[in-house]
Amino acid sequence: MFAFDDLPSHLCDGIARREMLRVGGLSSLGLTLPQLWSAQQALAVPSAGVVHAPATSRAKSCIVLFLLGGPPQHETWDPKPEAPVEVRGDLRPIATATPGIEVGELMPRTAKLTDKIAVLRAVSSRDNAHSSSGYAMLTGMPHLPLNVEGAKPGAPNDRPCLGAIVQKFRDSTGALPGSVRLPEEIWNTGGKVWPGQDAGFLESSADPWYLLCDPNQPDFSVPGIALPEELSSARAAERQALLNSLNRGATASAPRVYEERWSKLTERALDLISARRGGEAFDLSRESAVMRERYGRNRFGQSVLLARRLVEAGVSLVQVNWTRWATDTAASPGWDNHANNAERLKTVLMPPMDQAYSALLSDLDERGKLDETLVVWMGEFGRSPKINKSAGRDHWGAVYSTALAGGGVRGGQVVGASDALGGQPKEGVVSPSDFAATILHALGVPVDGLLHDRLGRPMPVCNGRVINGVF
Repeated sequence: MFAFDDLPSHLCDGIARREMLRVGGLSSLGLTLPQLWSAQQALAVPSAGVVHAPATSRAKSCIVLFLLGGPPQHETWDPKPEAPVEVRGDLRPIATATPGIEVGELMPRTAKLTDKIAVLRAVSSRDNAHSSSGYAMLTGMPHLPLNVEGAKPGAPNDRPCLGAIVQKFRDSTGALPGSVRLPEEIWNTGGKVWPGQDAGFLESSADPWYLLCDPNQPDFSVPGIALPEELSSARAAERQALLNSLNRGATASAPRVYEERWSKLTERALDLISARRGGEAFDLSRESAVMRERYGRNRFGQSVLLARRLVEAGVSLVQVNWTRWATDTAASPGWDNHANNAERLKTVLMPPMDQAYSALLSDLDERGKLDETLVVWMGEFGRSPKINKSAGRDHWGAVYSTALAGGGVRGGQVVGASDALGGQPKEGVVSPSDFAATILHALGVPVDGLLHDRLGRPMPVCNGRVINGVF
């Protein structure tokens, strides 16, 4: 039997040589799990001050639909039919299932489900830059300073994203991670990745799993969650037996907490890769053709369907990003419609959004899962009240709309209001911190608790207040 009895010398990245040998042992099985769990996750010790989610959590899971570019409040949740034409635009509001609530005419499917939705019409970041306002919405903390386009990740703007906070406070169950983001990171023109999408000042074990994919592709699969083709089950079993033998010696002198975390990590990884548990959650071929069509046969629709499968399999939070489509132009990428706003809404944006969003709410409700699954509809900000000379709307962080459904949310209501032009908050203003606090509260995370950074310094979980009346 091999044994590694040396003292736990560390490499420059803080990983002990003993742990590196263990990671190598996992690799000998052909099981590298790129980006899923790093060696640092095996070493990370829970920070002091973290209290796990209480049993009274309103929601067991959360699906965040993030619409990159800034969806327009006027054509979605906050139409202004009495405003001048240069504000209201050519699209009209329609009645919904809830008397007194109207939405834009391009949301006919969603309009039938407003009894399940709480609309927030006075969200305000006061930030007109995609990346810095996005940082605020993704973390609950304003970017310093405001209005910084092309903002980069890193201190002092290194707050953990909501998925990282949830993963920190909630132990992952089974083979799957606590939080996942897909199908792509959020980035500005030039590939500039926004801050606020990772664990920030927390250790890397809190990083949401990043899944770069297109679930609408016929050959869609997730790399690293199945045995390599050249490795049979029998050979894998032999290698696992050898690894277990090595680990019995390697863990004999290791601190107990490291041993337990490594054992748990290895078990989860092997379960996922061998398809004993968890791996089937990524297999969209298990869904009927009718269900797949119901969500929409496009990258966003199938990503939303995948999110539903992941939360059913035990993932606490899945963030689905609406990213740029191949047909997007530099003038109007994603929902950033500086030109031809109404036309892009009619043809490219609203139909697939309305289809996927309504399908998710209805599907969860039919499965009896909506009450325990919080569904968040959001973007980084809204659009300007006045339509510009290119028939588009520009960046607007002063006031915009978001929506919450399921997870204990009281549907059929509007929280807050904008002014007559949809340009400024009128009442019930909600900050990004308040919005984040409300999501975390629904998931049972103590918003008045503490996180600790890598130096052990205490940081508040969130500075916001839970929005009154939402639940």
